[in-house]
Amino acid sequence: MEMRRQRLEKKLKQRVMRMGQTSSHFRRLRNPRLAPVVERNINTILELRQEMERSRCLQERVADAITAWSGSMLFVYVHVIWFGLWIVINLHLTRFPAFDPYPFGLLTMIVSLEAIFLATFVLISQNRQATVDAQRNDLDLQVDLLAEYEVTRVLALVDAIADHLGLDVGKDPELDDLKQDTEPEALVQEMQQRQAAEKQKQDEKKRGQKDKQSNGKAAGGGASDDAAPQRHPADGPNVSSAH
Repeated sequence: MEMRRQRLEKKLKQRVMRMGQTSSHFRRLRNPRLAPVVERNINTILELRQEMERSRCLQERVADAITAWSGSMLFVYVHVIWFGLWIVINLHLTRFPAFDPYPFGLLTMIVSLEAIFLATFVLISQNRQATVDAQRNDLDLQVDLLAEYEVTRVLALVDAIADHLGLDVGKDPELDDLKQDTEPEALVQEMQQRQAAEKQKQDEKKRGQKDKQSNGKAAGGGASDDAAPQRHPADGPNVSSAH
């Protein structure tokens, strides 16, 4: 994890250093309605994405291509035509000889094998995409932490200027809390504790509902037993039996 973070920081520094240099392609696509810094950021994002695409190996390229094709409407059309012709031919609805009579055992086997391989290719693409997403999330976290640090320092500087000028805004007690550095470890620990407490509360609520339901069923069964008529010997013979 530490090595990945260092690589991401190094790559981010290299990209930031390149932001001041614009290529000929970038100058050609320049939009006068956008600020230069926005266009440099867009160009940097595109370069990062292209670099990730170029870093894929042959197996990953094949898996991504098959996954993209299986998720398209062309894949659906091809299979509809394929299955339709297969069923029509093997139901003796054409003059072509049937080669896989009903219930189409050969077609079932082919479709099952196709589903297995397609699921494997999809998982390969998802695993690679998950790795890319994890790297982007780490980069976003680094940028967010850097921005939070810079904003905290700027806020402290502005507060000091306000105190020096004698402005009332510098006496806001909320500024003292905002000037403190945010600790990511403390935030993560607090969120985990609250999630655990909320989960425990929900589990206790579910157990209480189950206990109420079980107690209600037990009470209902006892009441029905008490309501059943009881006949004593002193009550005399049964009228129906006497007849």
